[in-house]
Amino acid sequence: MKSGGTLKKVLITAGAALVAAPAFAQSSVTLYGMVDDALVYVNNQKGHANWYLRQGNLYASKWGLRGAEDIGGGTKVIFDLQNGFDLNTGALSSSTQIFNRQAYVGVQNNTYGTFTAGRQYTPYYQFVGPLASSNWLTGATGAHPGDIDGLDTTIRINNAMVYSTPIWNGLQASAMYALGGIAGRTGAGQTISGALRYSNGPLGVAAGYLKLDNAQTNLPLAPTATAAFDPASTGSFGASALNNGYLTAASVEHASVAGNYTLGDLMLGLNYSNVKYVPNARSIFTNTAVFNTYAALAVYRFTPAFDVAGAFAYTLASKANGINDAAHYQQYSLKEAYHLSKRTTLYALQAYQHASGQTLGIKGAGNIINAAPAVGDSQNSTPSSTNGQFVGMVGMAFTF
Repeated sequence: MKSGGTLKKVLITAGAALVAAPAFAQSSVTLYGMVDDALVYVNNQKGHANWYLRQGNLYASKWGLRGAEDIGGGTKVIFDLQNGFDLNTGALSSSTQIFNRQAYVGVQNNTYGTFTAGRQYTPYYQFVGPLASSNWLTGATGAHPGDIDGLDTTIRINNAMVYSTPIWNGLQASAMYALGGIAGRTGAGQTISGALRYSNGPLGVAAGYLKLDNAQTNLPLAPTATAAFDPASTGSFGASALNNGYLTAASVEHASVAGNYTLGDLMLGLNYSNVKYVPNARSIFTNTAVFNTYAALAVYRFTPAFDVAGAFAYTLASKANGINDAAHYQQYSLKEAYHLSKRTTLYALQAYQHASGQTLGIKGAGNIINAAPAVGDSQNSTPSSTNGQFVGMVGMAFTF
């Protein structure tokens, strides 16, 4: 009887403890992604016309895992792991990174904002990018020439810490710092970025800044320096015919402002960006190179299922490094999209770019060449051998 009474007390005590224990925090993990492919025609890729399949045009082909756990008090622990891939070959977008697009963990609070750490996009891109043509049309043919200002998805940062405020009456701010992590050289290879945006009804405006420092860990002095941004740096950027001569910059600075206004089914936008390639003794060019881009866009929704968009971008380089006839690029982009459902879209893209003037080639100082067009972000490694390039695409995109 005594042992039975003891067992009864234990069971009652355990049951009371279970009733009194707090409920487990709610959590969720979501699998998401996009697949996108198109038949492409380019009139001139390094001297030859080409027909080929290209993935990731309207949307980048990718899959990811996104999760959140509510730990109470208006706070959530969040994470996002995102992988890019080539739909036509099945290959990873980066052979050395499974989660090459994003990989971060952090906390989010309704009152105090969000802090995340890992491989991430910059506040500059996150705030200004959604208002630029690379978002409303497509990065493939709608990004500014060669994506010179990084307003498409070409710039991602390692070892990054990002803080974003809550939204206050339509206003939000965000800041990033990425640690270079090189012993004895604090700041080498670091990245900093900050941005502001305001959204209220039909109006959206944003401004952002980004500075990528070159780690330059093992690069020799000019003129034998390797013509590339040191991969030990926390950030990297897209290389194209526009900036090949400036890849050894000690730092690269981006600044941009953009605004959109919606009138019923019509959206109009304007944006401006300024990009600087700043040299030092390890660079193979001498003077700071500057690229200014002025752009406008419009989107019109004829029906809930059908919309069209158009954009114009004008990029002008500075006179420096022995160049008197500075390069300039004019680009015209169009998009037509028919949405079969909320997840499936048929699309057509067309873009033409004209280049004139001169710039530096891959060998840097003294290697002055004629400027070559590279439409949007789709022809960075395949510029035209003439002063004009046309790209046309027909494709399908599916999101899940």
